[in-house]
Amino acid sequence: MGNMNKDELNEMVKSEREDIEEIRPEPEDVKRITPWKRQITIRGLIASLAIGIIYSVIVMKLNLTTGLVPNLNVSAALLAFVFIRTWTTLLEKAGIVSTPFTRQENTIIQTCAVACYSIAVGGGFGSYLLGLDRKTYEQAGIDTEGNTPGSTKEPGIGWMTGFLFVSSFVGLLALVPLRKIMIIDYKLPYPSGTATAVLINGFHTPKGDKMAKEQVHGFMRFFSVSFLWAFFQWFYSGGEQCGFVQFPTFGLKAWKNSFYFDFSMTYIGAGMICSHLVNLSLLLGAVLSWGVMWPLIRGLKGEWYPGTLSESSMKSLNGYKVFISISLILGDGLYNFLKILYFTVTNIHASMNKKEVKISPDNQNQPLDDLRRNEVFIRERIPVGVACAGYILFSVVSIIVIPYMFPELKWHYVVVAYVLAPTLSFCNAYGAGLTDMNMAYNYGKVALFVLAALSGKSNGVVAGLVGCGLIKSIVSISSDLMHDLKTGHLTFTSPRSMLVSQAIGTAIGCVVAPLTFFLFYKAFDVGNPNGEYKAPYAIIYRNMAILGVEGFSALPHHCLQLCYGFFAFAVAANLVRDLTPKRIGKWIPLPMAMAVPFLVGAYFAIDMCVGSLIVFAWHKLNREKANLMVPAVASGLICGDGLWILPSSILALAKIRPPICMNFFPAK
Repeated sequence: MGNMNKDELNEMVKSEREDIEEIRPEPEDVKRITPWKRQITIRGLIASLAIGIIYSVIVMKLNLTTGLVPNLNVSAALLAFVFIRTWTTLLEKAGIVSTPFTRQENTIIQTCAVACYSIAVGGGFGSYLLGLDRKTYEQAGIDTEGNTPGSTKEPGIGWMTGFLFVSSFVGLLALVPLRKIMIIDYKLPYPSGTATAVLINGFHTPKGDKMAKEQVHGFMRFFSVSFLWAFFQWFYSGGEQCGFVQFPTFGLKAWKNSFYFDFSMTYIGAGMICSHLVNLSLLLGAVLSWGVMWPLIRGLKGEWYPGTLSESSMKSLNGYKVFISISLILGDGLYNFLKILYFTVTNIHASMNKKEVKISPDNQNQPLDDLRRNEVFIRERIPVGVACAGYILFSVVSIIVIPYMFPELKWHYVVVAYVLAPTLSFCNAYGAGLTDMNMAYNYGKVALFVLAALSGKSNGVVAGLVGCGLIKSIVSISSDLMHDLKTGHLTFTSPRSMLVSQAIGTAIGCVVAPLTFFLFYKAFDVGNPNGEYKAPYAIIYRNMAILGVEGFSALPHHCLQLCYGFFAFAVAANLVRDLTPKRIGKWIPLPMAMAVPFLVGAYFAIDMCVGSLIVFAWHKLNREKANLMVPAVASGLICGDGLWILPSSILALAKIRPPICMNFFPAK
């Protein structure tokens, strides 16, 4: 959804307004809206905790394997409905009267759960924080000049939890004073937030209740299948490269180049949620890299790089994998960053001059429901003084604590970061409201390069990685809050309860995310470039920092020319998609998605394309049924496979290994 013109945006908003009007609450529902304190319930917090833990495990696995995490907001809203409706049904059967389950409580649970697992997504466990560990330092090349021996910090639950607490709460308050401007005055659509609100409103209507029951049954059915299949696979994975996850679907030669179907329900479910374009871009990137480029470069061993080096060295094949991935990511990120910045500035300028460049239809004669939504949203105001005081307080704590934890990052850099953060957050949240694209990672990358260059060779890598995390955290969390406030606005949920639930979810996430990470870190070989948990973005971020310190001297032979070519390709692909007619532009691949298989391999791209194939076939057979059931089925597949990770990790920590190793060899 990151490449829309004005007409497409107007059409999208019009369609979403029609959806909301069709399932809007009746006037008597609005009269019975509970006070904001009662919208946050004990059972809701328990459900949020359970969903947050489950999704933290799922997204941590995705972070540490591919680094590609789909948007799970709608899935979290569905799971919240499943939890509470199951709970109230059980109480009803036991003859116990329970409080009615409202759309406001559903929204609060979804907000809290998403805030919790968002820390696992964006907390740097698969990128900038993991990039500080010794294993990543060694992968980046001990002999690399900018990769100094002291630029490491081993993962630890204590310091990671502390870092998250001091860096995550600032973003919650950065844009609170601007919430009315973004949601009501500018009427930004925030597509993900609107889609979540449409789903929640649909659940809590007589017609939606029947549809919700069908989705719940579908979710539970595929959740059970996915969990049992993961449990069955475990028995055959008793060794390296064993089990169904290493099944040589297309032959052993293709398997050696990572082309195989690994029967992962998580990736199939993720493929069902992601668009066809994302999945086909992944497959194109896999074919281009593992099918063409890496075999060719491997054949030039001894000419392009020393034959004595292992392929995992940054001066050999691995260097090409990492730096070409970086060039694609930077080219795509820079283009979209500049495009959305231009889009944001022109729209704000037009709004200030009262030109007719509004995103939403004229609102002089607003429907009664819109007026009620605005009334609820404005009535439950959050005092500006409290928000500003909280932002200053959290900033001061961070300015004191962060340089103490990381002496390489000087305190005055942290001060500058927090002074600039509200402006950067506004630009990002405005752009995300228009396009649904969160550019926080690109703001973080800019901070990474600037701080790495300013801090010098001895401190640059650590300062760049930590500074990247600070900026990215503030900018991302403030944008996420606006998405949630949009959902709350459309479901008549108080902004106060939304902010409190977001803060509770963030606090839970700051504890759950490090514990979840260590579950993987202790049970599996995280960061091994040849293992399942490659953590590809850790090495990418560390080498970005090294590049910021050293410049292009860190690149292996002939790599710079390839990087120039792929950077130009990323910019050109985005230009063609934006400037050509829609029928042509929709087939142009996404460079950001293409970059992921360059490091990880082709297997997960094949899984996700299988998910796309299922959705495509389902839409051909029964479009209405597919629109209803695809999110539920995908969520069930992801959650069932993800939940098995908990017992499998515990078994691994207890040194209990699977009894069978299923492996494949060529026939004699």
